[in-house]
Amino acid sequence: MLSVRRCSRTGCTELAVATLTYVYADSTAVVGPLATQAEPHSYDLCNSHAHRLTAPRGWEVVRFEGEFAPPQHSSDDLTALAEAVREAGRVDRPVEPAPVTGTGRRGHLRVLPGPAET
Repeated sequence: MLSVRRCSRTGCTELAVATLTYVYADSTAVVGPLATQAEPHSYDLCNSHAHRLTAPRGWEVVRFEGEFAPPQHSSDDLTALAEAVREAGRVDRPVEPAPVTGTGRRGHLRVLPGPAET
């Protein structure tokens, strides 16, 4: 399912084309191309807000050189592989426990019964 991401700025309904990330250790705001997926500590921005962003006094803004473009969804095998790996590594993904069947042997590994099974 294709999701459409909107600008994070309050009241803005434009499509997001850039991602803003703060690097607090360096007092830097980084505005780059739209990230492949929404991250909790970054902000999606429309073209207008990405170009007009200013940082607090003493901070530096590092901005992507060039025009921001709407995301192009690719069917590239490498992109598909990266998405599959990201999905497999999600923490909130439900994991089914392996069935406990007692003592068994598989290759060079041996399954020992737990304390409740002895």
